Amino acid sequence: MADRNHQPQKPITNRRDKFSSDSNQSKSHNPKPSNPISNCRNDTVSAHQDFPALMGSCPFMCPVEERIRRERLRDLSVLERLHGNPAKTSPTLAVKKFCRTISTREMQASDLRPIPVLESTLNYLLNLMHSEDHPFEVVHDFIFDRTRSIRQDLSMQNAVGDRVIHMYERMVKFHIVSRHHLQRSCGTPNAVSLYHLNAEQLMKSLTTLLNLYEANRADSHSTFLQSEAEFYSHYLLLHLDSKNQGEPLSLWLRRIPSPIMKSREMRFARRILRYYRMGNYKRFIHTTENEASFLQYCIIEPYINEVRILALSCISYGGYKMQAYPLVQLSKILMMEESEVENFCTDCALETSSDGATGKGLMSTKQLVVNKFSSGPHKYYPMNSERVHRLYAELPEL
Repeated sequence: MADRNHQPQKPITNRRDKFSSDSNQSKSHNPKPSNPISNCRNDTVSAHQDFPALMGSCPFMCPVEERIRRERLRDLSVLERLHGNPAKTSPTLAVKKFCRTISTREMQASDLRPIPVLESTLNYLLNLMHSEDHPFEVVHDFIFDRTRSIRQDLSMQNAVGDRVIHMYERMVKFHIVSRHHLQRSCGTPNAVSLYHLNAEQLMKSLTTLLNLYEANRADSHSTFLQSEAEFYSHYLLLHLDSKNQGEPLSLWLRRIPSPIMKSREMRFARRILRYYRMGNYKRFIHTTENEASFLQYCIIEPYINEVRILALSCISYGGYKMQAYPLVQLSKILMMEESEVENFCTDCALETSSDGATGKGLMSTKQLVVNKFSSGPHKYYPMNSERVHRLYAELPEL
C-alpha cells in the first residue's frame, strides 16, 4: 500500500490581489477584494509580472492576429484545419493556444476573450470529446491545451463569479474523465506522459476552483453552492497516495465548513481514505462499487489494482499451502471476472491450481505480492459490477 503520510497540495488561502494600487485597477470589470484566480500565476504568466486591468473584447475563439500568424507558420492542430489544409483555418475552427510566456505590458483587450466568448469556446471544446474522427489522445491533447488558454484568459481578466465557477467545474470534470480514458489507453506510447500532465492540470484547476468557492462564500455571506461538496470530495480522493506534497490532510479537513464535511460525498471520500490507509481491501472495493459516482470512480480507479494486490497478498500469505483459495470466491472479493482473476494472479507471479471438484484456486505461497502496478496507466482490469456498467453508460455532461 502507499505511504500512510499522505500530504496534499495546499489550496491557496491568501486570495488578496497582489496588484499595485494604482487608480486604473479600480476600473476593472471585477473590482473584488479577493482574487483566487490571479494567485495561480505559475500556470499562466510570470509571478513577477503585474496583470493589466483589462476586459477582453475578442469576439472569436481565436484572436485574428494569432489565427493569421498560425496559418502562415502552418501551426494548426489537425482539429483546426479547414478541409485538412495545414495552412488554412477559419474562425469556427481555430481556438486560441495556451502561451507559456506572456508579456502583459503589451497585452491588448483584443487579445483576450470575454466571459461569454470563453463559455461558447468551452462548449465547443467539450463537444469534441464525443468525436470519433480522431484517436482520444489527439482530441485530449487539443482540448488540454485550449482549456489552459481559457484559464489563462480568465486569470488575465481577474474574472470571478458563478459563471467562472461553472466553467472551472466543467474543466475539472474534463480532466477527471480524461484520467479515466488515459487509464484505459495504457498501450499507446505517450499514454504515461499524457496521464501525468493531465493529473498536474487537474490538481491546478481543482485548487483554483476550491479557492473560487471560498471567495464566493465570502462575498455572498456563507452561501454554499450545490456542487461544492462533490468537488471537495474529488480533492480528497486525489490524495489517496503520498505523491502530492503540502499540508497534512488533517489540517486541510479542519478548515472545511461543517455542511460540506457532513455531505454524502465527503462522508464517502473520508471512508474510502480510511479503508485505504487501514488496508481494509474488502470494504474499499465494495464501498467503491456501491456508492461511488462516475467521477469519483474515475479518480479511485488507478488505486483499485493496488488494493487488489494487497488482498492477494493477505490471502496468499495467510492461507494453507495444500488448500487453494477458490477463484470463484476471490472474484467476488476483487469484483472481477473469474478469468480475469486468473490473469491478474499470473501478472502478480502467483500460482493457480485446477481441482475438478472445487474448480480453479489460488495457491498459498507464504509470500507478499510485489506491487507491479503504479498509480499511472497500466494493464486495465475493470470492476465487474452491474452498477459500474451503468455508471459508464450514464456519463456526466461536461
